[in-house]
Amino acid sequence: QVRLVESGGGLVQPGGSLRLSCAASGFTFSTYAMNWYRQAPGKEREFVAAITSVHGSTSYADSVKGRFTISRDNAKNTLYLQMNSLKLEDTAVYYCNARRVTEYWGHGTQVTVSS
Repeated sequence: QVRLVESGGGLVQPGGSLRLSCAASGFTFSTYAMNWYRQAPGKEREFVAAITSVHGSTSYADSVKGRFTISRDNAKNTLYLQMNSLKLEDTAVYYCNARRVTEYWGHGTQVTVSS
């Protein structure tokens, strides 16, 4: 059974930091490209960051570039998103995504940036 379980969300003030984790099981994590997406209230889900399976090459949405860092630990089957200098507009539900021929999604973790 495939599972992607996000954690680490919460309430943080503008300028603060959070580290999201996504624990994967039920598939060969190391062979999948992994991504973070987010969905803010009333908006469509949008791409945040990606990391490739083998070389760990990364890419980011322009809105988070320089503030967020995606990483993975293939030995622990875990994906991370370090989020620094958080802004009000980063408030969203953050989803973990695994993609190869098939695609899997987690249920999301809420990140709220508020003063």
